[in-house]
Amino acid sequence: MTEKDIELVHGSGNVFRDFGDPEADLKQAKAVLASRIIAVLDDRGLAVRKAASLTGFAAADFSRIRNADLRRFTLDRLMKMLVALDANARVTVKVDLSRSAPAAASSSA
Repeated sequence: MTEKDIELVHGSGNVFRDFGDPEADLKQAKAVLASRIIAVLDDRGLAVRKAASLTGFAAADFSRIRNADLRRFTLDRLMKMLVALDANARVTVKVDLSRSAPAAASSSA
């Protein structure tokens, strides 16, 4: 394989969007929160069972997060888990109105 065979494509910063996932922004937000939860667990040296005993969330939930199985989690649940681990955590949500839902089709009578 030579350099001529490789195409460089710049991503959007959201791999889910780059692959056309209709829930791209939600999945990206969940992934960011999960990554922060994992970082806190690692920084504090917490096993999933210890994290569960400290926060009241199930050890299985922390295991799912460590395995990037985020299907069962809502965004607010991930936020609550992060805050339970790190009371100083701040979550900021930015809404990009330029990519909001498509405008309703106009109809003429």
